[in-house]
Amino acid sequence: MPRATKIVATLGPASSSPEVLERMLRAGVDVVRLNFSHGKAQDHIDRATLVREVAKKVGKVVAIMADLQGPKIRVGKFAEGSVTLENGQPFVLDASRVEPGDLHGVGLDYKELPRDVRAGDILLLNDGLLVLTVESVKGEAVNTIVKVGGELSNNKGINKQGGGLTAPALTAKDMEDIRTAASFQCDYIAVSFPKNSTDMEMARQLCNVAGEPWKHRPALIAKIERTEAIPNLESILKASDGIMVARGDLAVEVGNAAVPALQKRMIKLAREMDKVVITATQMMESMIVNPVPTRAEVSDVANAVLDGTDAVMLSAETAAGKYPVETVEQMAAIALAAEGAEDVTLDADFTNKKFGRIDQSIAMGALFTAHHLGCKAIIALTESGSTALWMSRHKIHVPIFGMTAQPISQRKMALYRNVQPLLIRSHTDRDEALKQAESLLVESGVLKPGDTYAITCGEPMGYPGGTNMLKVCEVG
Repeated sequence: MPRATKIVATLGPASSSPEVLERMLRAGVDVVRLNFSHGKAQDHIDRATLVREVAKKVGKVVAIMADLQGPKIRVGKFAEGSVTLENGQPFVLDASRVEPGDLHGVGLDYKELPRDVRAGDILLLNDGLLVLTVESVKGEAVNTIVKVGGELSNNKGINKQGGGLTAPALTAKDMEDIRTAASFQCDYIAVSFPKNSTDMEMARQLCNVAGEPWKHRPALIAKIERTEAIPNLESILKASDGIMVARGDLAVEVGNAAVPALQKRMIKLAREMDKVVITATQMMESMIVNPVPTRAEVSDVANAVLDGTDAVMLSAETAAGKYPVETVEQMAAIALAAEGAEDVTLDADFTNKKFGRIDQSIAMGALFTAHHLGCKAIIALTESGSTALWMSRHKIHVPIFGMTAQPISQRKMALYRNVQPLLIRSHTDRDEALKQAESLLVESGVLKPGDTYAITCGEPMGYPGGTNMLKVCEVG
């Protein structure tokens, strides 16, 4: 069995050379993340070109995801680069301050903070390592008392416990970055800090307009990292192609203890709604400096896999860590081991389930048939990739091969759990298409004489959403 769970890896200084990137792709990377919080537009264009060149060399389908920065909810800079705050001392966050910060206070990149907080609010800085209690707000100055001190350095992030910051999800920079991502036909765009479906709908409109010159429409991933997003999960999912369980900022806002249950809920809901889901943040954090992960990190990755996540994501581990290739290798090995231990509950999944579309019913029929007949593979001949996506929402220990004549659909399927994307020639003749699909898997060693497989397609061929046929075949 090929590995079902996909690996998303972030490019950065540690992984931007052709040699390291090639080793990472061979080790198991399926999606490359470009972090638009760092670097210039040309840097991302160059990296996207490199990814496509190296993927072609390796002979692997690799999707590219542009991760937008979102609003900069951060403190300003300090004269000495950082200060050390002591418990109980006063500290002022001043939106009007232009001079560098010191031990008494600092300016703000996020100018709206004085209007978003009031006395009694708890502010968490630097991913929650520092805690400030708001004493009062006077004009542009937020007067606080340090509750949990420590080192505070330039441009560290600010969160409000329980959420409530009004910063919009999409900034002017994000809009420009969407245009950059469209210029190299980015496959996925991740939107930071959406609060509701309106944020995602706006992002969709911007992406469609930016991609129009190339007739390109990227898939959208909503990063769930605000408290306000939690009650709106279902509507956000409806407006998106998938979500990212962004556990860093989310944990700061809702508390660390609440995140594991939220993660399970988000993965379950995404799968039920036929959307993709990525689990992210600190999955292999110790491997930034160590050659092996901790036991807790191994369990963390394995549990996300057992929950049914489509992908697990690496951030600083591959962008700036000492062991980018080894981290990918370890993550791939953990995912494979976890998948080998998971239960298949396909029959229970279909109990009392109703399907309103012919193509969706055919996809589910293929899963059920392949499972009970012991098929060696399921082939989905697909234009958009939707049939393969629906199949991938259910755990089945039969590999799914998404075959398409559309390169963009092929790359998008690189993120789908248990889907191996393949590019085939465009056909209008059904029998020719079926013959080519079987030949591809026989030539690659997936199928051999006597093996059975299930195959779905549409008749007539070549229309998105037109899947209306299921056939079970035996290799002659």
